[in-house]
Amino acid sequence: MPDIASSAQKVIPPGRIDLAIGQPSPRLLPFEVMARAAALAGADPERLLLSYGTEQGESRFREALAHFLRPLYGTPVDPDELLVTNGASQAIDLVCTLFARRGDAIFVEEPTYFLARKIFADHGLKPVALPMDEEGLVVEAVAEALAVRKPAFLYTIPTYHNPTSRCLSAERRLRLARLSRERSLLVVADEVYHPLVYEEAPPPPPLASFCREAEIVSIGSFSKILAPGLRLGWLQADPRHIRRITACGLLDSGGGLNPYTSGIVRGALEHGLVEKHLGFLKETYRLRMFALCAALHAALPSEVRFRRPGGGFFVWLEFPEGLDTEALLPHALERGLEFMPGPRFSNRGALGNCMRLSFAYFEIPDLEEGARRLGRLIRESMNG
Repeated sequence: MPDIASSAQKVIPPGRIDLAIGQPSPRLLPFEVMARAAALAGADPERLLLSYGTEQGESRFREALAHFLRPLYGTPVDPDELLVTNGASQAIDLVCTLFARRGDAIFVEEPTYFLARKIFADHGLKPVALPMDEEGLVVEAVAEALAVRKPAFLYTIPTYHNPTSRCLSAERRLRLARLSRERSLLVVADEVYHPLVYEEAPPPPPLASFCREAEIVSIGSFSKILAPGLRLGWLQADPRHIRRITACGLLDSGGGLNPYTSGIVRGALEHGLVEKHLGFLKETYRLRMFALCAALHAALPSEVRFRRPGGGFFVWLEFPEGLDTEALLPHALERGLEFMPGPRFSNRGALGNCMRLSFAYFEIPDLEEGARRLGRLIRESMNG
């Protein structure tokens, strides 16, 4: 077990197994890969990496990114549909700035990514929570909600959803794209987990694949497939949406977002280094996911429900009604365990009997011990 693991955002005390933290562990960060990529970028005779970048992002990087995404997505990707961002969070913030106004309603899933909720609050947007089931967002509920109000946009995490790890079915993706087109509904698809698949059958093509025929803006990130410290991601959208973004004051004043880092990652893409590292991550996370789920099955009462995820970072647990995970958290911390309580993902103040666990940070022995600690805590709580 690590003594003290630190990041820019969080310090994990000695002895604590923090299953709330949704990021790669330091041992998984590719320092050697990035050092090699930086050397490749530094050999560029034009020395453009330290200049202001073009608003959309350097064309050679976008071509390398499109080439990388095509086999992952199973659909064509046009470099003209891509725009470089400072990660997924900045992309969400940019969409809020340009496609919504303070006081606007937006549609979100229930539950949804808890930190996206904070970005929406920063912009004064009013989330309207829509239901999910085992196949992801209920598209009929979107249509019904549109009969009542027109939102600035719908925010959805269609593949390996955060926090539930559910995957929107292929049929629902088609129906959502059709609804987007017919009702001029802007769909903001957070697809950062799409490449992290752990089962033989890949997920359906991303909503990004519909961006030319529907009002869809897709968000991707290297934080989950390379390293979060790069602060590098992308938007994929119809070129008319891309033009609206590149014309904004932020890009007009500052030029392209993250030209230096994207230049380094371009070398990693062109030499197959990102693809190789992604394969390593997928195998590592797959083993961790199986180990955590097996340990949870052994440790938890049979009344606790969860599904083994097909990809992503998370396991979503549903406990019997009456168990309050927010109230349980201080007791877990006393035992050297941390998790993310369900209400933090809710726009209705609900999901009190749910929690999210992540298998991305800790190695298998710590994940198994974390499951045992959780099991003891839950059994004691349920037995009164």
